[in-house]
Amino acid sequence: MLEKQRQQLILDILDENTFASVHELCSQLNASEATIRRDLNKLQEHNKLRKIRGGAQVLEAKPVSNIKLSGGAFLVDKERNADAKRLIAKVAVEMCEDGDSIIINGGSSTFMMAEFLSDRRLNILTNSFVLADELLETSQNQVSVPGGEIYRKQSIILSSFENDTTQNYHGSKMFMGSPGVSEFGIMETDPLLILAEQKLRKRADKLVVLVDSTKIGIRGNLIFCSLSDVDTIITDSKADPGYIEKFKQQGITVIIADAPEE
Repeated sequence: MLEKQRQQLILDILDENTFASVHELCSQLNASEATIRRDLNKLQEHNKLRKIRGGAQVLEAKPVSNIKLSGGAFLVDKERNADAKRLIAKVAVEMCEDGDSIIINGGSSTFMMAEFLSDRRLNILTNSFVLADELLETSQNQVSVPGGEIYRKQSIILSSFENDTTQNYHGSKMFMGSPGVSEFGIMETDPLLILAEQKLRKRADKLVVLVDSTKIGIRGNLIFCSLSDVDTIITDSKADPGYIEKFKQQGITVIIADAPEE
């Protein structure tokens, strides 16, 4: 991650919470303590925040101008388990045929699909503005985005209104990631995300969930959908076999994305 991107994320975190400790920033941004302290020094020099013992705080609390989303930052998440996510994304794209209309929900796992979509010809609706930008630069796919508000931290476009153009689209498959998949279903981190994703789900025939093995068995307090609503789960070879069996018993097709043998 670039220094400028990391520093902007620090400001976004402080905007949400007014205070953050060095330890919390290290954890959320997957950076060393020395790096975070250096960033805080630079941001204070530019009068962007105030350093205090053990962390930093905003200079002045601002009135809330928009709804904040719970969940990790896209720029951080896409670096975690990147090799496994890339293998999973490759398998996901192999499920598509040129001419298909598909929906790709924003996320770090689904963003990896861009590399393998570069030489394809599909109609793609996505609420990920970073994925849309990548596809416009590297491919000839037809790309559509819904109307709504941009959430920079998560790199997605969301609308709380029912009429946001998605109701005019139909896809054979919807591809999405998740912070956790367990016997309870597909987890999500924020009610607004669930609302937006449910609108997209209504426009697709089948739901394909991309999750690396670290997400298998993870439970949360918010559920996007039950396992009965899932058609396919793509994960990697380190996934818990017990959970894989549970998914199959629910009638879900489970695909294991393995690295090719040398």
